[in-house]
Amino acid sequence: MPARLDWADHVWEDPDGGRILLHGVLPTVVYPRLMRPRDSWNGLALLESPDVVDLWIQEEKDEAESPGINLSHGMISGGAFGIFLDEISMVEDVSSGRFPDPEPRRLHRNAVRHHRPVFFIEPTADDEQWSEHLTREAKAASHWRKLLGMVSIGGKWRKRVKKNIFDAQKPPKGVSSNFGSAAVLSATWWDLSEWLVGPDVCHSRNQRFAARLRGALATLRDQHGADAVLLLPLYLPHRNDMLDALNALPKQEKISLNTTSSQSLEEE
Repeated sequence: MPARLDWADHVWEDPDGGRILLHGVLPTVVYPRLMRPRDSWNGLALLESPDVVDLWIQEEKDEAESPGINLSHGMISGGAFGIFLDEISMVEDVSSGRFPDPEPRRLHRNAVRHHRPVFFIEPTADDEQWSEHLTREAKAASHWRKLLGMVSIGGKWRKRVKKNIFDAQKPPKGVSSNFGSAAVLSATWWDLSEWLVGPDVCHSRNQRFAARLRGALATLRDQHGADAVLLLPLYLPHRNDMLDALNALPKQEKISLNTTSSQSLEEE
């Protein structure tokens, strides 16, 4: 298992054939070219529902009309994500606070441009099992203890930052060392988000995601055989939990394939 905030992409090999390339990203942060995936890949997996594309398009329209409006809304929304946006915007040499989320959106545009299949790993709202999961998430997050804990979110943030500093890793050569600070802030936001819904709910979500990732890879194998490579961009502090879920080898869950068309999209 790699270090929690290690920058290198990690490859998970499915015993049935094929590989999943886990590429850690930071929310709202633009990666320099040196940090982008270098391995070739056949398909893209996103830990999102298909609706995210409509959200991205709307955010792009909003930014065109009023640059920075999504960042402003995020910062005033409060909670851990608001603190994250406020603090990461002050980290020098790191391009952050960008909407839509730069790296997943860039890779999605790349897949569209090159007619590569895209798999949306989060089930849709009409999935009964997923609907039950979302209900569990909502109940956990609205528990009175969690609501009371949110009152002191600033203190929890500072304590978690101090802990996560020890997980920081040196970025690749040629990349600003301040990306290490950005990773610490990202991990702190992620930890508090996971704390809000609790470990049992998070584990259940990761297992479902892993089953659907294996199903997506199985679909790629139909065309590319045992050499199939599925690229998975995911938040860096989430990577090791997803590796654990994949290593548990949940039964493959076949999911619908989203075949993309160019629609005049270009890779950024």
